[in-house]
Amino acid sequence: MRSATSTSVIPMHARPRIQNLPMDVLPHGGVRFAITHVLLPLLGFALALLAMRWSGGDQWLADRLYALQGGEWALRDAFVTQTLIHRFGRYAGIALWIGVVVAWLVARRRVEWAPLRAPLAYLAVAVALSVLCVAWVKSWSNMDCPWDLTRYGGLRPFVGLWDVRPLGLQRGACFPAGHAGGGYAWLSLYFFLGAVRPRWRWAGLTTGIGLGLLFGIAQQLRGAHFASHDLASAAICWTVAVATWQVFRPAMVRSRRLAAGTRAQGTQA
Repeated sequence: MRSATSTSVIPMHARPRIQNLPMDVLPHGGVRFAITHVLLPLLGFALALLAMRWSGGDQWLADRLYALQGGEWALRDAFVTQTLIHRFGRYAGIALWIGVVVAWLVARRRVEWAPLRAPLAYLAVAVALSVLCVAWVKSWSNMDCPWDLTRYGGLRPFVGLWDVRPLGLQRGACFPAGHAGGGYAWLSLYFFLGAVRPRWRWAGLTTGIGLGLLFGIAQQLRGAHFASHDLASAAICWTVAVATWQVFRPAMVRSRRLAAGTRAQGTQA
């Protein structure tokens, strides 16, 4: 006879198979993460920026882009670079960010979207903070655009980031690259997809890099920025994406577990 205190045993086929579903977000934290996602990328950005500064790489590249356009910035007002990529690209980025916010608001109201709440909140915050941080640095860095310099048909001498700006010289507002920053802000897709669809996280990283390169190269062709301006924007955006991920990661793990439980319940039903 079965004891009154004995517990019933749930058949194995009736148990949710949550243990077979991904329960964590990618990438994982720890020392390896600190090395591969923080130390190495930021060291790479720093070395690249120093190399551009010491070797004159900015001017070398800008000289060739300027010469290819006949000794002027012929693409400054071109439809593709100025209207399509610069203006409409900015509008598209804003619209995409608004779409993320709307999706987050929907996720807060729909139970079946609950696993997306934290990842969508992360993406919205990380993109916004990236753009704002680039704009903040740009507000005090006081560097000129290539098209402002006498070397490229402008009226101002070149003044480096750490150089003392001559008195009376109008302030510059071109470092880091704001438009490229609007593209690199989507590097945070890497972490968003790490929580939602881990296998797609590299596609997210590629998307962020691709948008940043597209916007950045277009602006270089217009004479609006040097290459180092784009590198600085990428470094800022990646730093913001990582720092914001550290804050949101616990909530993302909970969302991942909720997603695993939801799928398991659906399989059981």
